[in-house]
Amino acid sequence: MKQILFLLMMTLVFSAKAEERWAEIITKSEMKRCPRVCYTDSKSKLKWSYTGGLKVGAMLDVYEATKDEEIEKYVMQYADSFITADGNIVSYKLTEYNIDMINSGKCLFQFYRLTGDERFRKALYLLRSQLDTHPRNDDGGFWHKKIYPNQVWLDGVYMATPFLAEYTATFDAENKAAYADVVNQILMAARHNYDLKTGLFRHACDVSRQMGWADPETGQSQHCWGRALGWYMMAIVDALPFIPQETEGRDSVLVILQTIAKGVDKYKDKKTGLWYQVMDEPHRKGNYLESSCSAMFIYSLLKAVRLGYLPKKYKTLAQRSYQSFVEHFIYWSIEQTADGSTENLANIGSCCAVAGLSKDRPGTFDYYINEKKQDNDPKVVGPFIKASLEMTY
Repeated sequence: MKQILFLLMMTLVFSAKAEERWAEIITKSEMKRCPRVCYTDSKSKLKWSYTGGLKVGAMLDVYEATKDEEIEKYVMQYADSFITADGNIVSYKLTEYNIDMINSGKCLFQFYRLTGDERFRKALYLLRSQLDTHPRNDDGGFWHKKIYPNQVWLDGVYMATPFLAEYTATFDAENKAAYADVVNQILMAARHNYDLKTGLFRHACDVSRQMGWADPETGQSQHCWGRALGWYMMAIVDALPFIPQETEGRDSVLVILQTIAKGVDKYKDKKTGLWYQVMDEPHRKGNYLESSCSAMFIYSLLKAVRLGYLPKKYKTLAQRSYQSFVEHFIYWSIEQTADGSTENLANIGSCCAVAGLSKDRPGTFDYYINEKKQDNDPKVVGPFIKASLEMTY
């Protein structure tokens, strides 16, 4: 029965532009599965976090491509739930200095462009003000969190850097120091996290060399975690369009992007063109093909080629990987929706729910491969939607 349903849905998908249809299908399935998008991270209370904005931003892209009013209504509930009339953000606390909290600000640029509502500009300013006082290392790199002092995570570069770049280009275009800061965040992370042995970038670095997961000489964590490198690559392709050509160090950012692309190509699974949870040990027993990093790499490669940052050969790689993604990670299931009806919804599987580094999270190979998997996680839904839209160019 499942095979029949799959074939029927595939007929529907390929009757239109396949990739654009996938963006819409995943969006509409999520709308049915989670009717209140403001509760993406919590079923009972509002929680401002990076994942909600990641998913909503991707859905806003679908709305802008399709002008589907149902999608517009759905994503606006996120804005109306979190952004108050005076521009404050429900549940956000600046003084926690958590770099993750900046990320959802990126979708506020989209809301501001679409509505012109001043509350979004005020909320953007509030998030921007966090970066003025956010704790930094001696080389200017943002701490990942106030409770994680001296730590540079690849994840964190994505959370703050594209936001800072877009804010500067939108509201403060003459601020050369801000553009220099954007470039420095990317270069700083490369200096701390690059692995000479593999040509990849490790998940994080403790500059103080104090954490148990940190190498006593380099401060680096033990492995290149796929999603961390995916965050870093997306950070670069999303920030670069806003950085003026003449900004010092921009050419070095392009070199880093090219280095990541070479590593992504080298460490892909040769059979599927997809990527592993632990990038630097792809064939080790227990490792698995992971969907969120695969979606992030596909999106980043496609966008980088479209904007002229990478040669066209990487588009061919990404297109093949995209088709493998659909084949390996997407499945259909009959589910009961909030209104009590049953529908056939699209799902994305094999996504690592979360992986971090702390006293109890040592960053070993066994740690990464044994972390919980979660289907339809925003961290794969958002990047896959964006990758699907990039496939239409």
